[in-house]
Amino acid sequence: MKIVKKILLGVLTFIVVLLILGLFINSTYKVEREIVINHPREEVFNYVKFLKNQNNFSVWAKKDPNAIKEYMGVDGSVGFISCWNSKMKEVGVGEQEIKNIVPDERIDYVLRFKKPRESTAETYMLINSVSPNQTRVKWGFRGEMCYPMNILLPIMNMDKMLGGDLQQGLDNLKVILEK
Repeated sequence: MKIVKKILLGVLTFIVVLLILGLFINSTYKVEREIVINHPREEVFNYVKFLKNQNNFSVWAKKDPNAIKEYMGVDGSVGFISCWNSKMKEVGVGEQEIKNIVPDERIDYVLRFKKPRESTAETYMLINSVSPNQTRVKWGFRGEMCYPMNILLPIMNMDKMLGGDLQQGLDNLKVILEK
């Protein structure tokens, strides 16, 4: 009986220490990737500003070609919403909305995931000229894991989890635009 009490006390102490550490661990994360595309900035921007075009280059949009997709509003303008509903757990159910557009420079989105778990994240694309015929596109993702789940952030490595998909999407975008 004493051994069981010591084990339980040890487990309880471990959990309490984790919860206390969670108070000091940052709850936000940010992942960015970028690529240079051999096309003028205006042409690149005019392609990426249309949210429906993400179906052509985004890794996540390509994971389930059978996902049901719905759209609300005018694509390429603030307020446009792209919704998806997939039976695949990795894709789930959610929506992406264009929140802000700075012509030829920046597009901000909000992602609202509904299933398999509810969460919200911000994404953005920054478009900058490198030269008259070269454009740098930076795709970023920002999110938050609330306490006590933020304890998992150092273990999960969001940069590794999301970064590869962002980079693959940018690589796909480069191929499409440089055809």
